[in-house]
Amino acid sequence: MQFRPLHDRVVVKRVAEEEKTKGGIIIPDTAKEKPMEGEVIAVGPGARDEKGNLVPLDVKVGDRILFGKWSGTEVKLDGEELLIMKETDIMGILEAPKAAKRAA
Repeated sequence: MQFRPLHDRVVVKRVAEEEKTKGGIIIPDTAKEKPMEGEVIAVGPGARDEKGNLVPLDVKVGDRILFGKWSGTEVKLDGEELLIMKETDIMGILEAPKAAKRAA
C-alpha cells in the first residue's frame, strides 16, 4: 500500500537502538525506551502560508532525524510500525560526519 502524507506531515520509521550498553550489558525489551531517532520514509508537499503559497519542507526522504519522545501518531501500515508527525515535531536532522582529507 502506498501512503502519501498531506500538508506538512512526515512519515518516520524508528531506528532500532542498540541491544547492549557500551559496557556489554544486554538490555531486555521491557526496559528499553522507544528510540527518538528515525528515518524519513515520506514527506508531504508542504504547508501553505497566509497568502496561500506552498512552503516546502526542510526534511526529505532518507534523512535521519531526532524527534520528541511523545511526537507523532503511531500507525501500522503493511505490518510495519511507523510514525506520522508534523514537521514542527522534528528537532533536527542528523548529518554524518564528513571524512577528513588526508595530506599526501
